[in-house]
Amino acid sequence: MKGEFRELARAVQCRARRRAPALRGCAVGAWFLAGIFAACERPPAGPPAEITAVYRPAVPDGPEDSAWQTAPAFPATLILQDMVEPRLLEKSTPEVRVQAIADGKRIAFRLEWADETRDDLPGVGRFSDGCAVQLPARFERDVPAPQMGEPGRPVEITYWRAAWQAALDGREDSIKALYPGAAVDHYPFQAPSLKPGSDAQREMELRYALARALGNPMAGPRQRAVEDLVAEGPGTLRRSSQQFSTGRGVRTATGWAAVLSRPLPAWLKPGGRAQVAFAVWQGSHEETGGRKMRSVWFPLHLQGGPQAPEKRGGNP
Repeated sequence: MKGEFRELARAVQCRARRRAPALRGCAVGAWFLAGIFAACERPPAGPPAEITAVYRPAVPDGPEDSAWQTAPAFPATLILQDMVEPRLLEKSTPEVRVQAIADGKRIAFRLEWADETRDDLPGVGRFSDGCAVQLPARFERDVPAPQMGEPGRPVEITYWRAAWQAALDGREDSIKALYPGAAVDHYPFQAPSLKPGSDAQREMELRYALARALGNPMAGPRQRAVEDLVAEGPGTLRRSSQQFSTGRGVRTATGWAAVLSRPLPAWLKPGGRAQVAFAVWQGSHEETGGRKMRSVWFPLHLQGGPQAPEKRGGNP
């Protein structure tokens, strides 16, 4: 009986030896196919983990510049500003597409977002489209609250408005341009009896432009489409004593694209890292002031490159 079992074991071993090469070939083929299926099922790469400001010899002035074609895009998610009054309780702009370019002296951010309506007329009951970029005013181990900073921990904000851009693009600053349906009979300061540019004409004009007569910078005429602001928490926003930013926005097929450019903060060097936040206003949703879509802080990385910091004064 034992002899029969030994003969049977030898026969099985011989068959296994004869089949081993085929089995090995099958195993290799299965491994190859498994690799193909795994590659097909591999999920696509996710969004970048940070905003990268690529180095270029000069920052672009506008959103159409070809330099933006090679700058990586970061999808910055926006959330409701529903913490302080005036709150925004209904979402409008879910995200803004952000790109950044630095030249060692300045940094430019390109913001693009969807907006079905064009809101660029000022006036009572009108709300302008807009966007903003926020950076900490100084370097600290941890950043201030993204809701416009904290007491003693200011943030610097570059703010762009579509209404300001329209004025710079050639829209007349007149009743007829702002209210096409209005009928204007006569303004005393436009009377032929007053010589244009004369002291009497300028004095009469100020009587009908009280905000300008009081020196209100919001009254115009505008020299740029952006404004530099400083804040140390909600309700503390003020105009910066230094107006060093520039910007330009254009209407796109789906919304707006705007470039906001400012000097690099003194504490932010090429190759360094910082935090940056954003905000967007949609006029058609009656968004203005604190009623906006905002972001949390996002990490910002400056690529290395030649550095020659632009000099400017102390804290605003």
